[in-house]
Amino acid sequence: MGKPGLTPFLPKDFIETAEGLIFAVVAAGEETQRVLSFLRYQRSSTGYKKLSTHEANELLKNHYPAYLYYSRSRDVNLHGVPRECIVHHHQPRQRLQTLCHRAYCDGLEHKLRLLVGQFEAHGLDRQTIGITGSLLIGAHTTHSDIDLVFYRRETFFKARAIVKRLLDRKFLHNLDDALWQDAYVRRGCSLTFEEFVWHERRKFNKAAIQQTKFDISLLIPEQELDGLSYRKQGQYNLQSSVTEDRYSFDYPARYQLDHPSIEEVVSYTATFAGQAQKGETVEVQGQLEISTDGHRRIVVGSDREALGEYIKVLCPQDMSAV
Repeated sequence: MGKPGLTPFLPKDFIETAEGLIFAVVAAGEETQRVLSFLRYQRSSTGYKKLSTHEANELLKNHYPAYLYYSRSRDVNLHGVPRECIVHHHQPRQRLQTLCHRAYCDGLEHKLRLLVGQFEAHGLDRQTIGITGSLLIGAHTTHSDIDLVFYRRETFFKARAIVKRLLDRKFLHNLDDALWQDAYVRRGCSLTFEEFVWHERRKFNKAAIQQTKFDISLLIPEQELDGLSYRKQGQYNLQSSVTEDRYSFDYPARYQLDHPSIEEVVSYTATFAGQAQKGETVEVQGQLEISTDGHRRIVVGSDREALGEYIKVLCPQDMSAV
């Protein structure tokens, strides 16, 4: 934790205001001198309260309206925190180093150390990994998950292979029914439970360590987006084959399509990272967006819940084993 300086703000970072409001950063850099984010926790003298999207919006609307923000470039309502209002910048890589080096650790932090130790033992550099979510700000409980962020593409894909290897060796375990149900409820996605689990099982970006679920995600700090401004055109549904999936685990996830008018699908929702592979046919429902130069795309997850929006593979293998 530290006061904001020259360090850039990245997705998965958390920022905190003097009022004890803790926001998750959702976009790199700043827009009109605001950090684009979404309120996730409220700190008080008795601890932390995790806020739903509705609770967060209502709290800001009724008490802190200055943090409500319309992003003109993204054509979406977000939360925007002026840099001068930020008193702490919680950074995942710094926090992971702190948790791995300090003398005392609680039960969840011990599991985090075991997991990171396995990644290191298989040749990954801990300096390229961060911890986000409740562990980033110390709001975790014994029931919290572990959310790791990888900042290099090759390291992330090696980590997925390591997860698979550790599952085969029984050091890690697949999620049991209760953990899958918990993951499904938390995501709140517009897929059936069977569809959700089928897609998730093949990603190898989550598993359990000593009955605690963990997720790994990819974030490329220097990633350049197209720099275009988009305007929403309403809900759109399509079916198409995927022609490129190399950026499917990125933030945002991107899929190139073989479609006569829509060039790609972009998703800001973790549920749909790694959702489809090259050559597969998908059904997509999301917001059609058109840029100022005519680029057409579907965005899935322009808000956090992505209600009514999805990416799913059509004609997948038998889901009956789920």
